[in-house]
Amino acid sequence: MFIKTIKVRKPKIFAAILAAAGIICAVLLVIAACRLSSKNDIRELNSETKRQNFLTEMGWEVSDEYDECKVITIPEDFNEVYQNYNKLQKEQGFDLTKFKGKTAEVYTYKIKNYPKHENEEGIICNLIVCEDQLIGGDVCSTALDGFMQGLRKG
Repeated sequence: MFIKTIKVRKPKIFAAILAAAGIICAVLLVIAACRLSSKNDIRELNSETKRQNFLTEMGWEVSDEYDECKVITIPEDFNEVYQNYNKLQKEQGFDLTKFKGKTAEVYTYKIKNYPKHENEEGIICNLIVCEDQLIGGDVCSTALDGFMQGLRKG
């Protein structure tokens, strides 16, 4: 039988423990940074001024105040219409499935500067706000042959 012993010196053990602790700290910092950045993406729109500023950032000129505010309940089960609408929301970084069954407000604004439709009455923007946070929205035409797009001016 052959037995080999390895003598490990205390500095090597200390260095290994220090390296492992450094790796654990780095992983925790990355996780914390990811959580912080995802919280920064949340838009708080709890006032008319904040909603107006957001729409300006998106490139839209709108009326001085919302034209309509209605309270909706996001359904527990999405039909085909809601599934398609949520697909548009996901393309913008939103996801309405997180808010199933919750109540939200929809603020509607008339868009004044939609390309080739400037000052037309039927171009609107809807902002969906739940617990003072933007959770979705769209820009659309109310005409029979209308369109719908994300919030950012294209």
